[in-house]
Amino acid sequence: MANIFPRWTNQLGFHIVVGAPVGLAVAAFVVWYWFSPEYTDVGYMPEQPVAYSHEFHAGELGIDCRYCHNTVERGARAAIPPAATCMNCHKFVKKDSAKLELIRKSAETGEAVKWVRVHMLPDYTFFNHSAHLAAGVGCVTCHGRVDQMEEVSQAEPLSMSWCLDCHRNPYPNLRPVSEVTNMSWDSAAENYNPHQDPARGDRKLSPPEHCSGCHR
Repeated sequence: MANIFPRWTNQLGFHIVVGAPVGLAVAAFVVWYWFSPEYTDVGYMPEQPVAYSHEFHAGELGIDCRYCHNTVERGARAAIPPAATCMNCHKFVKKDSAKLELIRKSAETGEAVKWVRVHMLPDYTFFNHSAHLAAGVGCVTCHGRVDQMEEVSQAEPLSMSWCLDCHRNPYPNLRPVSEVTNMSWDSAAENYNPHQDPARGDRKLSPPEHCSGCHR
């Protein structure tokens, strides 16, 4: 009597037993990496309605972060500067540049420029800029060397695990509060030890690791 199934089916069970775990492992890796913020979010660099070079303004000119993002030390959010802030300089510098037409129009009408947000956290996540700056966490820790970016892009994943790594051991990311906006400050070069900072005193940080610390 002729065989109903071809010979290769004799090994089918073996291939299923061996292949299924391998396939699951590959699928898990694909989801773990290619669906993670490390892959999907890092490098995000949307096109903005007005070309603005942080490399020139913050880097070459040395404009402090707080001049434009003026609520970062006292509020949860870092404010997006209104056109009036831009016009403090640009009513004198390149005041007729076609590239600044939207800025001039916004300053005249009060209609905000529709900047595209780069660093985004989920709506269910609470983050307070002022608390981090007060503790001595520098802008560069989360945002990277913005002073070297022609166009701002996301430098870190800003994922829950990434945040928790810092909350569990914040001291390597700390600097003197006076240096929080100094992008080029280097703790090793400055031989800085947060435990010996006289301005910090005996204050010990205890960033929350429980759910309600960030999910309120």
